Amino acid sequence: MNRTTRLGLFLLAACVLAAALIVAAGELPGFGGAHHPYGERAVAAGLERRTANIVSSVNFDQRAFDTLGEESILFGSVLGAGILLRLARDERKRRAAAEPVLPTTRLFGATLLPVTVLTGGYLVAHGALSPGGGFQGGVALATALHLAYVAADYRVLKRIRPLAALDVTDAPAAGAFAALGLIGLAQGAGYLANTLPLGTFNQLSSGGLVAVINAAVGVEVASGVVVLLAHFLDQAVEVVPRGESA
Repeated sequence: MNRTTRLGLFLLAACVLAAALIVAAGELPGFGGAHHPYGERAVAAGLERRTANIVSSVNFDQRAFDTLGEESILFGSVLGAGILLRLARDERKRRAAAEPVLPTTRLFGATLLPVTVLTGGYLVAHGALSPGGGFQGGVALATALHLAYVAADYRVLKRIRPLAALDVTDAPAAGAFAALGLIGLAQGAGYLANTLPLGTFNQLSSGGLVAVINAAVGVEVASGVVVLLAHFLDQAVEVVPRGESA
C-alpha cells in the first residue's frame, strides 16, 4: 500500500468519525442547561447502591468494565516498560553515587513523606465516600515513596523501596479487578455486577463491590507506578554502556 492510498484511507476514516461526532454532539443536552439525563441517572444509581462518591460509583459500578480496561492499560504499560528497559547485553549497572542535598530539601522530603503516605492511604480507603479513590490514592502513595529520592538520593530510595515485593504485587492486584467480576456471574447476575452486601450509606463498608474494587485498584496503581518509575530511574542513574568507567 503506497502513501497516497494510506492517506486516502485515513482521510475517509477521519471524515466518517468527524460526521459521527457531530451527529452525536447534536443530541447532547444544551451546555449549562438544567437537564442532565446522564448525571441524574448516575446520581440516582449511586445513591441506590449506597455509594456516597458518585464518581467512584460510575467508575467501579456503573461502568466498571470500562475502568477494567483503563487499569489494564496501566498494567500493560508497566509490563511493556519492564521489557523494553531491561538490561541489554551491551549495558551494565554501576553503583549510584551519593548526591548533595540541601538541608531544607531534606527536611521538606522527610516531613512530607509520612503526610503523603497518610493522604494516599486515606484517598484509597475513603474512595467510595469522598473525592479520591484507587487511582488518585495509588499515585499519592507512589509519590510518597519517591520523596526519599528528592530528600536524599537514589541509594536511599533503593534501600526503602520494596521493589521485588511490589513487582510481584502488581499482577495479582490487576488480576483481582477482573476476578472480582466473577462474583456477579456466580450469583446469576452480570459480570462485575454489584451483588455484594451494600452496607450502611456513608460508611467505609458501604457500596458493596465498589469499595473492594477501589482497594484493588489502589494497590495496583501504587505498585505499578513505583515499578514503572524504578525502570526509568535505573536507566537514568545506574545503567551505563559496557566499558564505560564508573
